[in-house]
Amino acid sequence: MRALRFERVGDVDALHVADVPEPEPAGGEVRVRVVAAGLNPSDLKNVLGRFPYTTVPRTPGRDFAGVVEQGPAELLGREVWGTGSELGFTRDGSHAELLTLPADAVTARPRSLSFAQCAACGVPYTTAMIALERAGTSSGAGVLVIGAGAVGKAAIDVARWQGARVVGAVRDPDQVASLHAQGTPTVALGHPDALRDAIITHFASGADVIFDTTGAWLAPAVPALAAFGRIAIIAAPHDGHERVPVLALYRKGGSIVGVNSLLYDARACAPMMARLASGFDGGALPPPAPPVEVPLADGVQAYKDVERGSPRKIVLTPEPGAS
Repeated sequence: MRALRFERVGDVDALHVADVPEPEPAGGEVRVRVVAAGLNPSDLKNVLGRFPYTTVPRTPGRDFAGVVEQGPAELLGREVWGTGSELGFTRDGSHAELLTLPADAVTARPRSLSFAQCAACGVPYTTAMIALERAGTSSGAGVLVIGAGAVGKAAIDVARWQGARVVGAVRDPDQVASLHAQGTPTVALGHPDALRDAIITHFASGADVIFDTTGAWLAPAVPALAAFGRIAIIAAPHDGHERVPVLALYRKGGSIVGVNSLLYDARACAPMMARLASGFDGGALPPPAPPVEVPLADGVQAYKDVERGSPRKIVLTPEPGAS
């Protein structure tokens, strides 16, 4: 079968398309024929060597949608989706024609979405769910989502699904216009000191939950919190350090919640994916925008596009037009 492979880490040029033996599922596992596989920034960082626990040689890729072709009889022929921290890191991932993983790590995909849309959801939507739930988001809570990348967009929809009042915060005028067009109240990010005043026009006492998806707004978020508010973070400055106004944080009774999706393996993600499927198929979650579909044979170039900062969500398709 064809798969993207890397035998060393450090740069994208380590990645190549290879012919490798078809994987055989072990007891309690399934083999999935991949129809579409999401390409996330963490997949790129994996190839670049940012994760010390990655073992090589390896096929990258965390997110997938496909069809079970080997495994327990009740799963054969099922259209499934999934994601997980081990995929592409300590076991071969989804950027291949075939993928094996535990049978209880897959769940039925939402039929209201295409395979490509399904493959684009795993990491962004599970990260959003984890962040908002760990930050204690509840119905009626005031939630500020900073950033409108894949995770930020997912978080806005998931927070609404949870019954929260949601405001987006972005810097780019086109993103402001896009969120407004989708009915999301939006703050245009400018000087960090202005964030609090911008937020209290929407939440008079401050935001109950602030989800900073960018890694750049932790310190300015503290004054924008309501009493006992929580800030969820998934990124950090390049050097990994940030100065935080601790006095202001504890006077508000505030908390900072670190969110790392790589703490959740495919089995742990499966229940989240099942909930998301019900949300999409039940109409509570709006469908994500169709991603850009790139043939697996052009996967190395797709990785390079992500490295250059392409804002478009990309999924790899082993068989062109299959999604």
